[in-house]
Amino acid sequence: MILAIETSCDETSAAVIGGKGELLSNIVSSQIDLHSKYGGVVPEVACRKHLEVLNPVIQEALDAASCAYEDITAVACANRPGLIGAVLMGVGAAKTIAAVLGVPLISVDHLESHIYANFIEHKDIKFPAVVLIVSGGHTHLIYMKDHLKYEVLGKTRDDAAGEAFDKVGKVLDLGYPGGPKIDKLAKEGNDAAIRFPKAKLASPYEFSFSGLKTSVVNFLHKGGLKDHPIEDICASFQRAVVDVLVENTFKAAEDKKVKQILLSGGVVANSSLREKMSKRAEELGFKINFPSIKYCTDNAAMTGVCGYYKYKKKIFAKLDLDAYSTTGL
Repeated sequence: MILAIETSCDETSAAVIGGKGELLSNIVSSQIDLHSKYGGVVPEVACRKHLEVLNPVIQEALDAASCAYEDITAVACANRPGLIGAVLMGVGAAKTIAAVLGVPLISVDHLESHIYANFIEHKDIKFPAVVLIVSGGHTHLIYMKDHLKYEVLGKTRDDAAGEAFDKVGKVLDLGYPGGPKIDKLAKEGNDAAIRFPKAKLASPYEFSFSGLKTSVVNFLHKGGLKDHPIEDICASFQRAVVDVLVENTFKAAEDKKVKQILLSGGVVANSSLREKMSKRAEELGFKINFPSIKYCTDNAAMTGVCGYYKYKKKIFAKLDLDAYSTTGL
């Protein structure tokens, strides 16, 4: 029985994973309403909220799994990357619980936990695989040889895809987070109305979204909303992001000669990305998996499932485990 804790950003979450890797409970306390009035996550506010709700969230996860602390055989936590103060909240709690119970501590990189969100519901994933991690802070393409074995093929050189969505959403005065609102408006728009640039880099596995974001901002500053409805702007911007994600991912899969593609991260909740990835996979004969919407955004279930595979391999952390703002992948 693995207790998992996730506090990397603005979700406080705890989950319990059973002896066969099955999810027994997953409790998430979101801070979106708290931060929306500021237009983004305020680190100190996030830390204070984690401190306030973490113990009740852990207890609720234990209750939902019908177990007690003494039933726990390991504790897993995301110790990187994220807002350093927020990450420290979860790491401190996990180390304390592991020390008191005398059970192993497992550290999980938040990016690899996103990958393992796929394994919560899909038990037939075959290796090797190409993985696209696309979130608010990261956009990575990874070659996954087997469980816990990763090779980073490429990543964003500047803004992550999710960051670009949120920044464009802010300029459009859609509020925080902007991604889901852009996705909703884009469904009513013409994605060919405006030709926003798509960055082409020397490496076909790397990404750049800063120029696209700037192009949209400049377009709006020049009065773009006077000539085009907001739905068309959202649809055209979203297409520019999604097309690059699709092209780079399938290029990597073809070059690596794999047939399995995994999508992970908060931006995978985007309906256009899911639709276009699925359609391309069907056309080219690839198998594609992505998590349910509830497991795309930050949650402890994915941390716990990754922890389960580390537990099987006896990959444990020491009680002096530290927290980091950057990924280890």
